[in-house]
Amino acid sequence: MIDGIDHYWLWIALGLALAVLELLAPGVYLIWLAVAALITGALAFVLPFGWPLEIVSFVSLSLIAVYSARRYLRDKPIISSDPLLNQRGGRMVGETVLVVQPIESGSGRVRLGDSEWIARGPDTPAGERMRISGNDGAILLVEPIALIIDSQTSDSKGSPAEG
Repeated sequence: MIDGIDHYWLWIALGLALAVLELLAPGVYLIWLAVAALITGALAFVLPFGWPLEIVSFVSLSLIAVYSARRYLRDKPIISSDPLLNQRGGRMVGETVLVVQPIESGSGRVRLGDSEWIARGPDTPAGERMRISGNDGAILLVEPIALIIDSQTSDSKGSPAEG
């Protein structure tokens, strides 16, 4: 007992404080320390065994909780329902754009919606339509639409060797 406060209340308060900190600054580690503190508080309530053993218990439970969680999340990772959520360039793949500044020597500008983007691709005059094939950071990688249409029609017709 410290100043009239039982040890288990301090551990429970520490566990709740760590849980609140996890909510404010998520990083997936403080929650496991909070669990360890809460379990230590419960153990201190049931088996009052003094500060040294409570600290050993907290450290041991923290290590067990953190490494168990790491192993579980490594084996069963959380899969996002929208993996391109924060990858704007990746979300635009397949969109058609209008070349507004000629693509010369591999670089120019294209318009998508109400935005203009730097683009890299084959030399193309202004006014042509292109398709986004990828991105390199904030630079869109574009290719002519005709190439996509030609490759799709040749795939559907089959190769000349098939006869």
